[in-house]
Amino acid sequence: MDPVHVLSTLSFPDELLDRLRSVSPRLVVRQHNAASVDEVPSELWDQVQVLYTIFAVPDPARVPGLHWVQLHSAGVNHVLDTPLWDSDVPITTVSGIHAPTMAEYALMMMLALAHRLPAMLYYQSRGEWPSQRWRKFVPQELRGATVGVVGYGSIGREIGRLARTFGMRVLGTRRGGASETARYELPALTGSDEPDRLYSSDQLLEMLPECDYVVLTVPYTSATHHLIDRRALRAMKPTAVLINAARGAVVDEAALVYALREGWIAGAALDVFEQEPLPDDSPLWKMDNVIISPHVAGFTPHYDDRATTLFAENLRRYLGGEPLLNQVERGREY
Repeated sequence: MDPVHVLSTLSFPDELLDRLRSVSPRLVVRQHNAASVDEVPSELWDQVQVLYTIFAVPDPARVPGLHWVQLHSAGVNHVLDTPLWDSDVPITTVSGIHAPTMAEYALMMMLALAHRLPAMLYYQSRGEWPSQRWRKFVPQELRGATVGVVGYGSIGREIGRLARTFGMRVLGTRRGGASETARYELPALTGSDEPDRLYSSDQLLEMLPECDYVVLTVPYTSATHHLIDRRALRAMKPTAVLINAARGAVVDEAALVYALREGWIAGAALDVFEQEPLPDDSPLWKMDNVIISPHVAGFTPHYDDRATTLFAENLRRYLGGEPLLNQVERGREY
């Protein structure tokens, strides 16, 4: 049978490349580290049938043998305005590999804000034992609190499972309509990941007033741009906390700054921003009720290992004519 030429523009160690090669002797797996299309030699583009990449996204007209692109990311917003998006070449993502670390990030931020960690670090940095510590550090227990997960997919379900072990009530929103795509899932751990109540995406404003914590895990699409706007923020409890581990533009950042200043909500933990890096003059930097992290919630030392495991399974499916995992539905933009 004819060989299938696979190119990775990521820098994987030999043991992970060998994992891909072991799927079938038909696979000819090459690697050329590249951050852009122009960094890949033309003779490689002439042969590529399957491409593993993140930012080196070619025009399919330049790669006539291209049959499928596997992205090294869960999001696809960086390819929306490219010739690849307008083509019929299948695109798949690594959605699902981030679930454990992003769920742990969400719980970390809930605990940090509930137990006044920013204030503790402030006094520590000053070498000061605070006066009236019982008043300043009274916590909000997670037990009995309600978390609402906006985008109850693989990450949301892991958040729900962890939150339930803390005795929390779990709500979630999920887009309606059947998806045609088989999704990658890491093996489930113990504990239920079913929410106490699931809302449709157009019922967001009904869910928000119920929540002590609102965690954003939706993909960024034209439908979720500024999903959390002034109206949504006004619907939240004044004691509620917003945690954004999705994409920056899911939140209207100017509205969020206003809401935090005016006390519409109690605080926020933000890993993503409308402009990254977050500009030096952003008021978010100096807010004592905000925790900022530099877009790292989805990172894990197991990222490449899990990504190549998923890619290997998709290569097996591709060779066998089976549906690919995490195939992007262009109408949904994820």
